This record gives sequence, C-alpha cells and structure tokens, in this order.
Amino acid sequence: MTGPSPQLPVTFRPHRTRALLLVLGVAACAVIVVVALMLDMSGAQRSGFFFTALCFLGVPLLLARPHVTADEGGVTVVNLTTRRRLEWPEVLAVHLRNGDPWVFLDLADGTSLPAMGIQPGIAREQAIRDAKALRELAERHGAAG
Repeated sequence: MTGPSPQLPVTFRPHRTRALLLVLGVAACAVIVVVALMLDMSGAQRSGFFFTALCFLGVPLLLARPHVTADEGGVTVVNLTTRRRLEWPEVLAVHLRNGDPWVFLDLADGTSLPAMGIQPGIAREQAIRDAKALRELAERHGAAG
C-alpha cells in the first residue's frame, strides 16, 4: 500500500450504501404508517400495516449491518446475520477482485470468509482503498509480520 497505514482500531463499512438503505427504510416505513393512519380500517388491519412498516424498516437495517473492524489483536467481520472474530495470523490474504460483490478473506484453515463490510456497490473507489488498507494490516500483523 502506498499511503500511511490506518490507525487501529479502524472500522470499514460501506457508508454510502448504508446511508441509502437507512434513508429508504425510514421513508418506506413512514409512508406505510401515514397510509395506515389515513385509511379507515379496523385495529387488526392497522396493526398489519404497522407490522409491514416495521419489516420495511428492518430489512434495510439488516442490510446496513455489515462492517469489518480491525484492531491490534485481529479483525472482526460482521455480515448480515453472523459475527466472526479472527486473530491476525488466521488471515492469510485479502481479495477484492474485479466483479466481486465484497472482499473475501483467505483463512489459515483453508476456507474463505466474505467480508461484506467492504463492498464496491456505489462507492467502488472507497472499497478499493479499504481493501488495500485491510490487506496491508493483515500483512503487517499476520503470520508473516
């Protein structure tokens, strides 16, 4: 990597994608709630609208959850429904190949772990910078470092 290494701890997340998801989720939820309050319906029907509104908020919140946090001891990968803590020597390589939806970590146990917190989506340049920074940290703190 050509610039200075990021200071630890550092958290990588797709900020633009996250902001878009949160704005859309809140807007959809608000519209559904307003419609439910404006329509003449029973309490059960209104409750169904409110439940639907919460789902329209919950799904974007879940999609906005992924992030990767690196500290002196290792890296924590938080994806949609999982969280995994890795010590630096467990991370052998960090990949973001052309066309990949997010970063992949090659692990010492022979597996690969998706790290959805670094994804090109609508901020490709930021994702490339974040992947390079995480790669540099893994090389500096990993088994070779």
